[in-house]
Amino acid sequence: MNKRFSRRTFLKLSGATAAAISVSGSIGKMVAEVSAEAKGGTRELVRSYCEMCTSRCPLEVRTENGRISFIAGNPEWGATGGTVCARGGAAFSQLYDKERVQKPLIRTGERGQGKWREATWDEALSYIAEKMLAIKDKYGAESVAFAARGGPHKAYMDNLAKAYGSPNVFTHESTCPIARTVAQEATFGTSAVAIDYGNAKYLLSLGRSYFEGINVAHVRAITSAMAKGCKLVSVDPRFSVTAAKADEWFAIKPGSDLALVLAIIHVLIRDNLYDKEFVDKYTEGFEAVRASVANATPAWAAGETGIADRDIERIAREMAAAKPRAVIDWGWRTTFTPEEFELRRASLIATLLLGSFEVPGGIYLTKSAALINGLVGRNVVPGLAAPKIPAYPKPARPRVDGAQVKGHPHFMVPASDGVVQAVPEAILTEQPYPIKGWFVLRNNPVISQSNTNRVIEALKKLDLLVVCDLYLSDTAWYADVVLPESSFLERDEGFNNATGSAPAYTLRQQVIKPVYDTKPHWQIFKELGEKLGLASYFPWRDMEDMRAIQLGGRQELIKTAKEKGFINFGIKPLFLRDKNSVAQFVEKFPDALSRVNEQGTIDGPLLNLKTHSKKIELLSHETEELFGRGVPVYRPVKLKEENQLYFTQGKVAVHTNAHTHDVPWLNALMPANRVWINPDTAAKLGLKTGDSVEIENEYGKQPAAVLLSKGIRPDTVFTYFGFGRLSPGLKRAYKQGTNSNIMLPTVMGPVCGIALHTAGVAIRKV
Repeated sequence: MNKRFSRRTFLKLSGATAAAISVSGSIGKMVAEVSAEAKGGTRELVRSYCEMCTSRCPLEVRTENGRISFIAGNPEWGATGGTVCARGGAAFSQLYDKERVQKPLIRTGERGQGKWREATWDEALSYIAEKMLAIKDKYGAESVAFAARGGPHKAYMDNLAKAYGSPNVFTHESTCPIARTVAQEATFGTSAVAIDYGNAKYLLSLGRSYFEGINVAHVRAITSAMAKGCKLVSVDPRFSVTAAKADEWFAIKPGSDLALVLAIIHVLIRDNLYDKEFVDKYTEGFEAVRASVANATPAWAAGETGIADRDIERIAREMAAAKPRAVIDWGWRTTFTPEEFELRRASLIATLLLGSFEVPGGIYLTKSAALINGLVGRNVVPGLAAPKIPAYPKPARPRVDGAQVKGHPHFMVPASDGVVQAVPEAILTEQPYPIKGWFVLRNNPVISQSNTNRVIEALKKLDLLVVCDLYLSDTAWYADVVLPESSFLERDEGFNNATGSAPAYTLRQQVIKPVYDTKPHWQIFKELGEKLGLASYFPWRDMEDMRAIQLGGRQELIKTAKEKGFINFGIKPLFLRDKNSVAQFVEKFPDALSRVNEQGTIDGPLLNLKTHSKKIELLSHETEELFGRGVPVYRPVKLKEENQLYFTQGKVAVHTNAHTHDVPWLNALMPANRVWINPDTAAKLGLKTGDSVEIENEYGKQPAAVLLSKGIRPDTVFTYFGFGRLSPGLKRAYKQGTNSNIMLPTVMGPVCGIALHTAGVAIRKV
């Protein structure tokens, strides 16, 4: 199903022209109201960074008389070049939204009834502390779990959790990119690996839609690379915006991506198209890979994927011709199967066979302070230090999900992320022990985790549920206490590690005073810690104190960061196998000359990785020993029944996962989603665009509106996720559209614990 469509055709197919709805009235009214109040006052410009998604782009924000008047990208941050996406600009409307939680709330009715009373901060934190101490006394501290979206804010939550005595801290990663993280750890001994999109010559994307799940820096870099001749190939069951911009689109059978990648590896090895010198010098396990893909021919992969064998052969040859600037993107949330770990690892292996490592246009180790200082032989970049605190108490029992627990199937999952799907299961089954309390920070399990109905069932069984968020989210609707966090525009924070091909730290600065009775997360955890008798674990006074601790008292760097919004130490992008960037680095730091080899590159770090062999492991000794999975092998998975359709989901450019759907401006841009159905499939079901249908399987059912599109496989349906919100407190987003996670089963995939994002469904007209 190799399809070529123009941008204009895509707009017709996807119904994207409907996005041009009339929102100017509501937005204009809000801008006018704020501008009117600000007239005649002082004007200031503050540089900070965004929190409307996890990209955290640097911003500059203008204020007039204490009110925000304009948000733009920071023009000095090269990766984004002064640009900002719709979500970043809409932070203005989130800030002044009257639907935000404005004071702490304590539940007065049954869970899910929506009965609350407002409380003071002292009362709310005292209530939480009393409940936490009671749970600790009766069940043990490990019976309280803590979950947050990943980011610098999580360190404060983790500090409280560990001081309290619980090892059970989680991010949302196991519902999104955890397979990538664990695959990188298995291959390089670190997950601090990135892609240099801007210099790529060939980019193969497996289900990732760059132009919908927007990371502004990535979008700009890919657009720039394409303008310079980079070929972009999109492999996706759906004709996404990325597919529309790509040179080619292949409508792959959901869940078969691994077969495609293994066949590409097969061709590279069979025809000696790989970089033998690189493989021999820097990698371990090539012969095991060669043996494992001996039968993974393009003809075999064609039967699995629906992509013609001649196209698979051609893609492999084109990538080889573009080496070492050819990359298979490991992706984020795509058409996940339980075997996602193997797909991400195979993508890395294929890229490494091309020698596309530590060169422009390839993948690279991020240039941390430790790496830079090691090359120079002295501290030229300060690492971000942490406060000195007492040793944490040893947990009485290991983690509930088995992350980093010897002998457990999830041993390789980082303990900082965990497998968050395990929390509802432990609540309901009380295995391996009961979870009785859950503290949720800027995270929304009811919408972001699979099997929504089971998650809600678990929440109702808890002794304590605390949610810290800006809105009365779907999870907050079932909470005992809701703590209103200050938005990112209303709070100071410490430094954020924004390191890529060169070290850099960004700084969040308070732009205006809190609009409502809210507090920043770090202050919430500090004050709660004090009420729990854990004050010694929170020795900093405020964020000024924390910033000084992080940078070892380097006030000149703090001053620079406040002025620019970031510090980058004047270091240009460094790729260890690129003579030009190494020469620039040595020119700046002559001490590093001793690290340069005869070829003018620096390969020491590549021969001393934190793997068993100290090299890049194409065959992972750790996964071989632990799981019998030394190299990726194709294991067919059953994702649906014969009479069902594949149900897939993805991101949309104007929303962030389970976060932004009630934000006024973004809700106005896209208040609901629709289900994409191929016209041939729709004809069999008697459906047309706009019809109301019900999507159903054994896990639940949801209403949906139909969008006919040739840009979807006949055996597949698609919808953007994060809609169909269940909290009446989200008045704009409540019951608008389809909640896709209701139809997804609870799954914890092998090795990495990944959630499953593809399921079988039936659709009927209503």
